[in-house]
Amino acid sequence: MSADSSWTIGAGTAGLRLDKFLAATERLGSRSRAGHALERGKVFVNGDEASAADAAKRLAPGDHVRVWMDRPGSSKRRPAPYRTGDLDILYEDDDLLAVNKPPGLLAVPLERKSEADSVFDQIERHLRSHRTRRPFTVHRIDRDTSGVVVFAKHAAAQAVLKRQFLRHEPERVYQAVVYGQPAPPSGTWRDHLTWDPRSLIQKQTHPRDPLGKEAVSEYRLVERYSGTSLLEVRLVTGKRNQIRIQARLRGHTLVGEQRYVFGPATLRPIDFPRQALHAARLSLKHPMSAASLTFEAPLPQDLVELIAELRGHDRQRRTR
Repeated sequence: MSADSSWTIGAGTAGLRLDKFLAATERLGSRSRAGHALERGKVFVNGDEASAADAAKRLAPGDHVRVWMDRPGSSKRRPAPYRTGDLDILYEDDDLLAVNKPPGLLAVPLERKSEADSVFDQIERHLRSHRTRRPFTVHRIDRDTSGVVVFAKHAAAQAVLKRQFLRHEPERVYQAVVYGQPAPPSGTWRDHLTWDPRSLIQKQTHPRDPLGKEAVSEYRLVERYSGTSLLEVRLVTGKRNQIRIQARLRGHTLVGEQRYVFGPATLRPIDFPRQALHAARLSLKHPMSAASLTFEAPLPQDLVELIAELRGHDRQRRTR
């Protein structure tokens, strides 16, 4: 059996229990394997996820049964069912879907954190409620980064969109609150980075390092505070954690940063529970029509409050 198989119930299998149908030699091969798949959310009947409680369900003619063995993040049961309001959809059509990801939520499931919910899971539940297919991952942003993420609705759209990202064609604009004020107030950051799979961080490396990749970002100072500033950063390339490491290399660690904090601390850290980074705008070409699309996500409430607090501190200092 392939990693993703489906069957339509005919006269010969109508009336069978779901677990017995799945346990057949030409399908999963045993009742224990059938139970295992049901317990881990890998079985769907007529588009709805089946659980161990559905093992005794009798199948009717025309029922559609699907087993998705390599479903991302399905080694444990899903948390809560989809609730209206979980998913902040910025744009949706037959080919793609853009969402505003909140901070603290994975963009896609991680094998080592398979029990954690993700935007992928929420979109999957949303699509299943509309009797459509699963989402297809196009790109990601960090768990504690908020903002725009795009998913495809079918493999052809995914392939086109991924090629755009590989060629660095989409415009990806972020907002970041950092320590200090960059000088000059606008410019380009260029570094060679290499990913350390043991430490799970980017590291600066020599341009001749065969494992190194060039990372390029364009930045602009938007607002200056006492000891901190709000930057707009446009990714020219798109390496993992790129803005976080490039800002730190220049002494402008993101407020709330937990990972890229090496080197001497020059300022008292601000109490903020995540890196102050937001994917504010994403522009790309529609995968089917090639029309230009731009998706924008407003600052989340925690960053709105952080910026208001920084502005307030500045006003207090000026009135003393």
